[in-house]
Amino acid sequence: MGIEGKRKTRRGKRGGESKRKENDGADVINEVEQSQQNVDSDSPNEAAKGITADEYVPPPMDANAPLFYHDSNGQNEESQQSVERISPASYGLVNPDLQKYLKGCEGMLDDQAFESAEDREIFVNNVYSEIKGCELQLTTDHECSRILEKLFRISSNYQIRRFLSLMQEDIIKLVVHRFSSHTIQTLLLLSAIAVVSEMRGETSDGFAELAANDEDSGPQEIRTELPAFEELVISLVNALSDQWPYMMANEYASHILRVLLLVLAGRPIEDQKNPKSAIKSKRSTKYMEDRNGAPISHKLLSEKRAVPESFGHALENLLSSVGSSMSDYTARGSTNSVVGSPVLQLMLELQEESPGFEKPGSLLDKCLMGLISDGNANKTNPRRNAYIEMMVEDVVGSHFLQTVVRTASAQLFQIIYDQYFAGKIRTLAFHPISNFVVQSVFACAKNEQQLDHMVKEAGPIFGDLLFKNRPGVVRALIDSAVRLQSNPKNIIGAIYNGLDVNTQEERNELINLLAFLIKYPDFVKADYNRLPFKIQGSLIIQSILQLSGDGQGPLLESVLSQDSTRMRSWCKDPSGSRIIEAILASMQVPTRTKRLMRERFSGHYAGLALDRYGSHVVDAAWKTADITFKESIVQELLQKETQLQDSQSGRIILRNCGIEYYKRRADQWRERERGLERKKHMFKDILGEKILLNDSAAQAAEPKAETFETKAQSSASKKNKRKTSDADEIDSLFNKTNKRVASIDLNGQ
Repeated sequence: MGIEGKRKTRRGKRGGESKRKENDGADVINEVEQSQQNVDSDSPNEAAKGITADEYVPPPMDANAPLFYHDSNGQNEESQQSVERISPASYGLVNPDLQKYLKGCEGMLDDQAFESAEDREIFVNNVYSEIKGCELQLTTDHECSRILEKLFRISSNYQIRRFLSLMQEDIIKLVVHRFSSHTIQTLLLLSAIAVVSEMRGETSDGFAELAANDEDSGPQEIRTELPAFEELVISLVNALSDQWPYMMANEYASHILRVLLLVLAGRPIEDQKNPKSAIKSKRSTKYMEDRNGAPISHKLLSEKRAVPESFGHALENLLSSVGSSMSDYTARGSTNSVVGSPVLQLMLELQEESPGFEKPGSLLDKCLMGLISDGNANKTNPRRNAYIEMMVEDVVGSHFLQTVVRTASAQLFQIIYDQYFAGKIRTLAFHPISNFVVQSVFACAKNEQQLDHMVKEAGPIFGDLLFKNRPGVVRALIDSAVRLQSNPKNIIGAIYNGLDVNTQEERNELINLLAFLIKYPDFVKADYNRLPFKIQGSLIIQSILQLSGDGQGPLLESVLSQDSTRMRSWCKDPSGSRIIEAILASMQVPTRTKRLMRERFSGHYAGLALDRYGSHVVDAAWKTADITFKESIVQELLQKETQLQDSQSGRIILRNCGIEYYKRRADQWRERERGLERKKHMFKDILGEKILLNDSAAQAAEPKAETFETKAQSSASKKNKRKTSDADEIDSLFNKTNKRVASIDLNGQ
């Protein structure tokens, strides 16, 4: 009893001491924060009394406040120098009257209820007049910074350039600020759009720009000449380059660096087709939608853009200087950093085509702890091996390693595979994190020899991979075979073994075994109508259908051996319909097989059109059918036209097939379809079947289409009647693709 009591007392004493230390530290921090609040709040509150928004002058920053302060808590493991940290900008509290004024303007910015573009420009100009002299202070306020972001979206290019120019002097402190960093990001996105207009020689400063020789112009309307967007972006690069390593590790500045790199490279910033490339996280995007309105949406932000030549030189110099000056310790620390790793990955992707990307001493070599330098000399490093093996299983480091695998040359890829993956696939493929790295390694095989080695090692465990929640590893090998156009015989054989398939009779059920991800002995015993489709199985089938040569042959034989009633039931399932669509759309599937598949659904197209999933199968069949079969589909749809008109999916099918046009002018409808078929065969080798199929679907609607110019005129004046004209088929297609998307109007355009 005495010993136990003594042990408890000792543990309690140590816990009490640590708790008291924590409390003492918290008290010190609270005192410092309270004193800082008192310093920041004294002068602004006194200055705000009895002063209107027009008379208010923000308190200047303390001239004696240092830009950097030394943090001696964290020491570099390779040097004893202390780390310099940057103090965020601080301009004091915002005048309450000015804050109230901006909150009142927020309603107008959200509703956009302006009678004309002129009224909107007048409103924007008035807001900028009210906040003049307080711009930087407003960016550091929580509420005001959000309102400024909304204001930027309807501001002219001149107003955006002016705001960016005001930030140049304190840009480093603003970039690391919690709130002002978001305003800078919004300005950068708008700058990326405006740079394209500058290159075209276009100006869009809006209604607010007045001629200098206008007799009615007052002194307040005279504008100062400002640098162009190109110069402003370059100056931002020059200002941030010296502090780049620190910015990478700063949670508020890192996203600015990523946007800046994408702006310089002209790459898509918000790629809708690739959600993983988004700058903002899902949580941040949801917050912005709830609090700050819809995000900036513009076509130029989601596609590759042309950029000035100076951007290319600035990007090359930036990556070269940062890569050479960054220490090994900083580079390795950034690979596993939640904040710095995304920036580092983007830098490596942009350096992929540069000559010194994989040279000894390069940024990639530093991140891999000298693997490139020692790999060429066949040297081993136990410390590096432990570091990379840890990275493979790390939540953040695994993403970095996936980027390395994608960008590596065949020689470096082989070194990485031989040292860290060969002989370990069975273990790594079932790890909850490293299995994604394995998928990237398999999907990025550089040649057929590497792929054959991977299939040889992973083939014996295909059964476990398919039925133990790792089918993505199998699909990665199939996708790699599609990309390299290699012989998929070994992959198909491994799939047979994994599904316990041996005889030809069992192979006829291959499509079912993959769709339901079930082994043949279990499939025979199961109730077919109760088997659920598996999404991963559907994706594997879709990948197999892209294999060249005879790779998809066994699967197609299995499909054709199935009962037609079963195939029709597949069309009404979200996963099953995707499989049927893939068969009809794949360029590797023979035309005869597609024809047999279409004929299986004859007499049932109207019923499929009424189903939300089956309607997609009808569209896929329509795109690949000849004129005779299309007309048979039309006849089926006409018999149930009333029911189809009452269904949303049915109405879409009627429009895509041009039913109304067929009823009025059947001969012209046939001639048009024949013309589309001739164009499809003529340009099939050049443009590809998929593009032409989409084109024919877009042109299958009514030939009378409203042009872009007509739509703009009718929206400008309600008195004018909407004009329609018979347009050429190709012109109609381009008009449809150029329709405006309901999004925020940028720069008054």
